[in-house]
Amino acid sequence: MSLLRTALASSPRVVGRRFASTAAPKKSSNLPAILIGAGIAGAGLYYYLEKSTPTPAPKPKPTKSALDPDNYKDFKLKKIKPYNHNTSEFVFECSKDEASLLPVTSFVYMKASDPEALKGPNGKPVVRPYTPISPSEHLGEIIFLIKKYETGNMSKYIHSLKEGDSIAIKGPLGKFPYKENEYEQVALIGGGSGMYASQPSISLTKDTDFLISVNSNIGLYFSTPLYQLLTHALDSPNNKTKFTLIYSNVTDKDILLREELESLKKKHGDKLDLIYYLDKPSDDWKGGSGYITADVIKKYVAPPALKEKVKVFVCGPPPQMTSIAGKKDGPQQGEFGGILKELGYTVEQVYKF
Repeated sequence: MSLLRTALASSPRVVGRRFASTAAPKKSSNLPAILIGAGIAGAGLYYYLEKSTPTPAPKPKPTKSALDPDNYKDFKLKKIKPYNHNTSEFVFECSKDEASLLPVTSFVYMKASDPEALKGPNGKPVVRPYTPISPSEHLGEIIFLIKKYETGNMSKYIHSLKEGDSIAIKGPLGKFPYKENEYEQVALIGGGSGMYASQPSISLTKDTDFLISVNSNIGLYFSTPLYQLLTHALDSPNNKTKFTLIYSNVTDKDILLREELESLKKKHGDKLDLIYYLDKPSDDWKGGSGYITADVIKKYVAPPALKEKVKVFVCGPPPQMTSIAGKKDGPQQGEFGGILKELGYTVEQVYKF
């Protein structure tokens, strides 16, 4: 026994590891302190960055309109931006705190600043309506997208202007009383095509700017107001109206505002249908070809059975207007007829511009 006790006593390391009833003391960890320190440093850095990064200043609002509805004002041409083979953006300058403040579906009149520079056959100054493509509250500039027509005196004159020249503008005028969600379905039929090339301009009534005629020869007298309306209506979170635009041109190169319209379609696909028709389509064209016929209208326009829930707006040169909705009587609606009447639409469902 004494030998055994001696042996056990001489092996304390082994005995202690095998039979110790308490755990060995753990080394203290610095992790909590490190994490707390990192958190304090991160909070301090965040606070510093928040304080050192300036808060963006609120976007200034225009204090007044640059336009006068009763008198012409001269506006200096600030910049010309080519758009395609026969169309350009014309940027006119106004005061830094001014904008067009153009109500939706309204337009302005343009004429030469020099009353002797551009006159019609009657000896009076040539005046034409246009609608800006710049937003209503766009400060310091009013921007127009204008197509040049070889038979259009005003468009040719505007395209002859150089940066620094001026043009006289009066407006806004002709506001259509657009009411949100007044209709479930709105169809906009505009255009015509090569057969109407001799009709480069149309007299406007006070309501004309609501609808678009987007034929290559009628063009931007109406297309930009529709773009303005679509942007206004579709960007409203409360809009429930479905719009269908039947857009007629000669070639695909004549489709103005196509990129902007396609953007609206992408953003509001459930509320906008874009129907393109071309007189002279290319071999790879995938849209419609030919004129706007009864079959086209039946295919894309909401049926007359919807009654007061559907509205069809028609605009274009006299032959097209007569064919689709009946001849217009100057500024008056004239007798209702044409394809729309044959298809069962009523005079209350159709408006001619």
